[in-house]
Amino acid sequence: MQFEGIFTPLITPYHQDFSLNEKALGETVEYLIGAGVHGIIVAGTTGEYYAQTAEERIDMMPRAKALIAGRVPIIIGTGAMRTEDSVMFAKAAKAAGADALLVATPPYTYPTGREITLHALTIDRAANLPVMLYNYPGRMSVNMDAECLDRLGRSPNFCAIKESSGDPDRLHMLARDYPHIALSCGMDDQALEFFAWRARSWVCAGSNFAPQAHIALYRACAAEGDFTKGRAIMSAMLPLMRVLEQGGAFVQCIKHGVTLRGIDAGPPRKPMQPLNKDARRELEQVIRTMDTTIAAIEAGSAEPSNVTEIKRSRIKSGTGE
Repeated sequence: MQFEGIFTPLITPYHQDFSLNEKALGETVEYLIGAGVHGIIVAGTTGEYYAQTAEERIDMMPRAKALIAGRVPIIIGTGAMRTEDSVMFAKAAKAAGADALLVATPPYTYPTGREITLHALTIDRAANLPVMLYNYPGRMSVNMDAECLDRLGRSPNFCAIKESSGDPDRLHMLARDYPHIALSCGMDDQALEFFAWRARSWVCAGSNFAPQAHIALYRACAAEGDFTKGRAIMSAMLPLMRVLEQGGAFVQCIKHGVTLRGIDAGPPRKPMQPLNKDARRELEQVIRTMDTTIAAIEAGSAEPSNVTEIKRSRIKSGTGE
């Protein structure tokens, strides 16, 4: 499988009683595919898999597959603390028709590189599907080290890695030493750097509600090689990325962003709580400014060098951040 383009880790819309909102789920899938995303990931952190029962996770797999209907690839997450549970989810994903799996480091346990390798290989043997590895030490406390990458890189199934360490040295190392493992951006505020180092895909939760902006940056950098335009688009997106990452309300922000697009994403599951009024207002303002600025860049009505002036004029008029 070729991992190229924008891959959206799909939200799970809920009613106020936290039951699945099937209508909103279908609307979200249609919105994403209509906007042009290149793949959809189910059972990622953005989908709140950690707050779901095993039965709910497994039920979501064929449901999402049917909604996507082969129009874009579906990647299904296998994240769990126990290898046995990850294997169970991987088998269910294969039965549901997944095109690939997302395999992360087991959380909380601080596994060694060898232990991560054995975990991933066990999943691979159970499902025999293409795998995107997921390195996120901020959540898992450890990196997929050289021992792990060397061993897994020998198998053609381990064909991509979502790198979310935020460490530029790891980005350079992966691009230089593991060119056979496709590099995918998993750190939004470093997307420009990832594309400069030949990453061909971006797993970005914000594309749930701003797919056009994320596609615009991918197209400028990865497809057109226009990093001048890419820097302008990235500059317009950075305020959004800062808002998403501050205060630990990431999923809440993503869901509110989807609601702003006219789809009832509903609340996050507990223990998380919905955004307060001030946080909603800040997010809405940042999204409006980003949408307008990127639309101007894409239309050619704003030269990349003039983006800063556009922002300043909006701030003065009270329409910007």
